[in-house]
Amino acid sequence: MSETQSTENVQKTNIFQQTIQEVTQPFKDLFKSSMAMWGINISYLLEGLTYFGVLSLLAIYFNNYVGLNDINADQMVGILTAGITLSMLFLGAAVDLIGVRKAFIISLSLMLIGRIFLAMGPDLTSVKGLWTGVHNYAMIGILWIVLGYGIYQPAAYAGVKQLMTAKNSAMGYAMLYAIMNLGGFLPGIISPPVRKSFGILGVFWVYAALTVAGILAVTLLITKKAIKEAVNRKDVEEGSEENKESEEEMPLKEKIKYYMKNFPLKDMRFLYFIFVLIPVQTLFAHNWLTLPQYCSRAFTGVVSDNFEFFVNLNPIMIFILTPMIAALTIKRNPYKMMIAGTLVMASPTFLLTLGPNIYTLFAFLFIMTIGEAMWQPRFLQWVAEIAPKGMTGIYMGIGQFPWFLTKVVTSLYAGWFLMHYCPVGVPPSQTHTETMWFIYGLIAVISPIGLFLARKWMMKGFKTTAS
Repeated sequence: MSETQSTENVQKTNIFQQTIQEVTQPFKDLFKSSMAMWGINISYLLEGLTYFGVLSLLAIYFNNYVGLNDINADQMVGILTAGITLSMLFLGAAVDLIGVRKAFIISLSLMLIGRIFLAMGPDLTSVKGLWTGVHNYAMIGILWIVLGYGIYQPAAYAGVKQLMTAKNSAMGYAMLYAIMNLGGFLPGIISPPVRKSFGILGVFWVYAALTVAGILAVTLLITKKAIKEAVNRKDVEEGSEENKESEEEMPLKEKIKYYMKNFPLKDMRFLYFIFVLIPVQTLFAHNWLTLPQYCSRAFTGVVSDNFEFFVNLNPIMIFILTPMIAALTIKRNPYKMMIAGTLVMASPTFLLTLGPNIYTLFAFLFIMTIGEAMWQPRFLQWVAEIAPKGMTGIYMGIGQFPWFLTKVVTSLYAGWFLMHYCPVGVPPSQTHTETMWFIYGLIAVISPIGLFLARKWMMKGFKTTAS
């Protein structure tokens, strides 16, 4: 072997070792997290399981127990999902005012009440139809869930910012997103056997019980002592007191003035950035507004019989891929990652224009998930990290406002497309889902195109956000 070849082999070995180090080190650091951070992660896992589990069955719940058609059923689901995001806009600031621990306990308790109403409604009355009987109980339940979740997610991301060092925060945000999606995959395993034995209501009662488990995890792990120890540990590791979050630094009136003065929507680049993501985010909404019905109606056999598994396949892939991609791209410019990620996420939608096929369905879910893992956690990290001291909750809420619009708009037309291109009761061979997915693909690619065209203007404001 020549000296040149030997040098090249050594260089390749060093590059390989460096790559492995870059991927594994963030995980090693993450597993050394404080008890309070573990409490947040466990709670987020259980909540991801419960939230996505209910969501994947909710439209069918409104079909079967409330007697609504696809249009009205999707609109009710839209009220829940859009309501949650709108709730974050107004209630995110509550996290900054009452602290992370209280925010978790209050939010989970509110969601428990809501899930109990959803599960018991059909047993309390048999009256079906809009705004009567079962529907009224369901909407009361949705109201409580909306209020609870409006506090819950901002609390989780505020907790990461408060408890994790700047060195580990990127992986902290990525893992939080991944863990929620791991929870989102588990209904695909838990739901089918429970649903076949006890119906959708039986599944909903299981999720109510898991909400109780989440409350216990928060109460036992995210104690005041655990939070204090985590903050002190963070200060020691960073060698500074600057990042320490104080929940009572200023009077309420001054804090409100401070919020208004630093209101993020005054920044036009921030405004453009969050709104241009709406088109690609419609694909998230189709995960519960379209995919359950598409898998159960346009397919036969294993896909239609176990549609929950396919609907919830994206979350388990997100759990696996997000931390890996985050570790490999942690030094990449966030805005460039946003362009690439949204393009990768939008593109596979056109695979479904080839017609219902298990292989194109898997390809769509896998490629879309890679794109999502590339950009979504970076967006959440960016919103949380740019927030001024003590304003993480309200920034998270306002940053999610376009997501509210996405859920509203998508729920208004998704049911119409299902009724025209994938109606209930029609044999799979007579559905015309190709056109539906082609239109959805055209909508989704607007985001990467919009991000690319505005890159010179936008990069000026995002250079400092690179990890």
